[in-house]
Amino acid sequence: MTAIPELHAGTPFDDLDDYLTLGRLGGLVLSPDGRRVVVAQSTLDAKATKYVTALWEIDPTGERAARRLTRGRTGETNPAFTSNGDLLFTSSRPTQDEEELPESLWRLPVGGGEAAVIAHRSGGITGVRAARCAPRFVVTTGVLGRSGEKDEDERLRAERKDKKVSAILHSGYPIRYWDHDLGPDVPHLLSGTLGDASQDEAVTDLVDLTSMPGPALREANYALSEDGTFVVTSWTVPGPTASIRTILVRIDTETGNRTTLVDDPAADLSNPVISPSGEYVVFSRESHATPDGAPRFTLHRYSFETRTVADVAPGWDRWATSVQWLPDGSGLVLTADDHGRAPLFVVRGGAEPTRVTTDDYAYTDIHVAPDGSAVFALRASYAAPPHPVRVDLATGAVTVLQAPQDSPELPGTLTEVETAADDGVPVRAWLALPNGASAHAPVPLVLWVHGGPLGSWNTWSWRWNPWLLVARGYAVLLPDPALSTGYGQEFVQRGWGQWGKAPFTDLMAITDAAVALPEIDDKRTAAMGGSFGGYMANWIAGHTDRFQAIVTHASLWALDQFGPTTDAAWYWQREMTPEMAVENSPHLYVADIVTPMLVIHGDKDFRVPVGDGLRLWYELLSESGLPADDEGRTAHRFLYFPDENHWILSPQNAKIWYQVVLSFLSEHVLGEEAPLPEILG
Repeated sequence: MTAIPELHAGTPFDDLDDYLTLGRLGGLVLSPDGRRVVVAQSTLDAKATKYVTALWEIDPTGERAARRLTRGRTGETNPAFTSNGDLLFTSSRPTQDEEELPESLWRLPVGGGEAAVIAHRSGGITGVRAARCAPRFVVTTGVLGRSGEKDEDERLRAERKDKKVSAILHSGYPIRYWDHDLGPDVPHLLSGTLGDASQDEAVTDLVDLTSMPGPALREANYALSEDGTFVVTSWTVPGPTASIRTILVRIDTETGNRTTLVDDPAADLSNPVISPSGEYVVFSRESHATPDGAPRFTLHRYSFETRTVADVAPGWDRWATSVQWLPDGSGLVLTADDHGRAPLFVVRGGAEPTRVTTDDYAYTDIHVAPDGSAVFALRASYAAPPHPVRVDLATGAVTVLQAPQDSPELPGTLTEVETAADDGVPVRAWLALPNGASAHAPVPLVLWVHGGPLGSWNTWSWRWNPWLLVARGYAVLLPDPALSTGYGQEFVQRGWGQWGKAPFTDLMAITDAAVALPEIDDKRTAAMGGSFGGYMANWIAGHTDRFQAIVTHASLWALDQFGPTTDAAWYWQREMTPEMAVENSPHLYVADIVTPMLVIHGDKDFRVPVGDGLRLWYELLSESGLPADDEGRTAHRFLYFPDENHWILSPQNAKIWYQVVLSFLSEHVLGEEAPLPEILG
């Protein structure tokens, strides 16, 4: 077990430093023989300025304590088991010769011994996939140069570094993604064959399977067949007017020969999963949205023999989020958002999926045991962060496995609220209540709107964590309004192209239901949200004065500005016509804003560019119903992070985020002055 820092009195959510020290679990994988489970856990480093990830082995029976496998200074990620049980992972830690390497591929032998580098490229290595029945693996790396050759890539990287050249010349779209610039290198898919670890036979070469792919493999997802002979991957192709779409291709790992499997001009195809026999591949299809029609996500199966595509679950009104084959190929195990949860389902023979788990959790990182009797997964909800479990597929019984750390004690309880929207449609939410809240001691309420907008408050979030507010005495409402996933296609359609209508009225209706509870003080309320949730916070600010404070993070403000400047403009243009932008843009209602607002934005945010935050800030002070006074004083605040992106990832910046938010809420909701951190200056 890791040494856990001594916590202050109370729960870890009572003190932000205690909260930052909590380990964060992810990346569960299962060995081919089903005897080993490995997870990645991130913990705060000694300086408390970044998280470092280590790999841990979990006992699949749940009887033994977790065992730490890696201790690299820079951390280890991308775990994958080879066919003989060795563990592959990526790391940028130095070799035994203290040579500093980019993110490289390492192998930890199943029989014990030290991990060793088996492959590296100057562009780093990511996306590790290992064959279950052969010593083959595939990875991706970034490559510079017109030839695509390793030597030219290394020469150009060295020259750009020495001459401090950062320029990127683009000839297509997109040019950036979420938080990073695209280019000048492009991703290539590489294949390698494992030697004998016991004889220190390292991989001597990686074969490039995708010579000159251009941007086709950017943000690709791919699967390697169990025998290692081929890969199925999403493949990006350009479309008209700066648009892109994704198709499915098959690539032979010996020859690099590429064959298009499915090309659907009306949809994006992704997330391929190859059957154990290699006869089929299941994939996700996202239909292209229109201004009037929301996208639809469906599962399909491609047959290599007949070259035909079939719908896996015709008529099923849920969107699968992850899929794995049963070992005998008779069906699939999958997850999907469903009424604020994300259960496990099994589907066989074209029938509607059958729900396996009945608890209030969301399941991710699913892996089916070799005998098909159980599923190993990570399970989480707003009552517990991700933790490893084993689920009996016959009964749905869940066994909690021993993780590196126990789940933290919470400062309150989680319950549900449900009401009818204006059109009679049921709307529900999670409500986190502080300990001691009662009719005799009602507590203030914070409405927290999720991002997306296609999403759900159904699982734990370290970035948007309600328990830090609950520990300060606030109840936190986490609703799923129109556009949320897990309630069927029509529920999404209710808000499509009409962000300011059903999503807004749903939020107001569920807030009404919450403040009617005896434990809630209806005179002390606030609203907040990030990304699309920030958009809704801005819209709320211009359409009601019921809240005492509003916090808006990474938010859309002027839709005519956001649409062309976001990193994926073609995607948003499918819905965001000029007419839709005018009807739903919060900036047109700035004069009606009379509630103090805390604006938060990171300069490196490419999904919602900082220009939206800057314009919001200026217009709040100059045009809102609560402008700066004659001496420039204002009730509004702007928390700006020059080196953060859509998310605030640095631990100490995240601490500042919560400190400023809590101070702002204290001032305007509680009427109490709360000091800001001195480090802000």
